[in-house]
Amino acid sequence: MSGYDGIDKALDVEASIVPEGGCLPRKKQLKNITDKTDIDRDYEYSRGQLYSIIEKGQETLDGVMELAQETNSPRAYEVAGQLIKNVSDATDKLLKLQKELKDLNAEDKSSTTNITNNALIVGTTAELQKLIKQGLLDEKKNK
Repeated sequence: MSGYDGIDKALDVEASIVPEGGCLPRKKQLKNITDKTDIDRDYEYSRGQLYSIIEKGQETLDGVMELAQETNSPRAYEVAGQLIKNVSDATDKLLKLQKELKDLNAEDKSSTTNITNNALIVGTTAELQKLIKQGLLDEKKNK
């Protein structure tokens, strides 16, 4: 029985049991984000949020610029300057997000193992030339 029984009844919900510390252990709170679909979903969400921030910032900047021109207030121009900086920072973040996703995809592709077998010939240059000539002659005979 908790001290919130009245609230639980009013909202028609069941009380959840929270550990003594007040929150769940860290392992249960965070989900492993190695799944490709999670990364793509997070990228799309972040990208959408940045687009929204940039568009709203641009609209706000237009309004502040009109206000600054009408009032000739130094404070309005200062706010406009800060908005310009914030919008440009958001566009930089958008580009960095794109680069980070590209880097993540490159890591996935580069994780394949390449095996190179090098042949080692012990001998003189003249012996090597003879082997090469014999190999070329054998290839011509086989064709």
